[in-house]
Amino acid sequence: MPIFILVLLMPKLLTLKPVFAQPSFAPPDGADETLPVSGEGSSGSIVLPNPLGDIYTLPVLVGHIIRALLGIVGSLALAVFIYGGFVWMTSAGNGDSVNKGKNTLIWAAIGLAVIFSAYALVRQIIEVLLP
Repeated sequence: MPIFILVLLMPKLLTLKPVFAQPSFAPPDGADETLPVSGEGSSGSIVLPNPLGDIYTLPVLVGHIIRALLGIVGSLALAVFIYGGFVWMTSAGNGDSVNKGKNTLIWAAIGLAVIFSAYALVRQIIEVLLP
């Protein structure tokens, strides 16, 4: 069996092409193979563009952090909702488990409402202070 597989793969193995470290083709029209340098006649220092751009100020960065935290909080709230529903559905008529599931769902909804209302309040305050 291994000889049969080797015979089938032999033509492919004989037609492999070498791989070189640099491309063997010319760059597209208008492309330059060198990195930009700072100013004309400079000492050759390399200038890299800022990946964040110039529009990122402290309020914008804080806004992105708050959005990321809200995404995490939303995921946690979804997990708590699923847990509460699971406890309620698997209670099999047990009154304590039903109440535990209901209370979990109620408190998860209240917590989510408090978090989003706090976000709305902070956003309004920031918009008033930073026109």
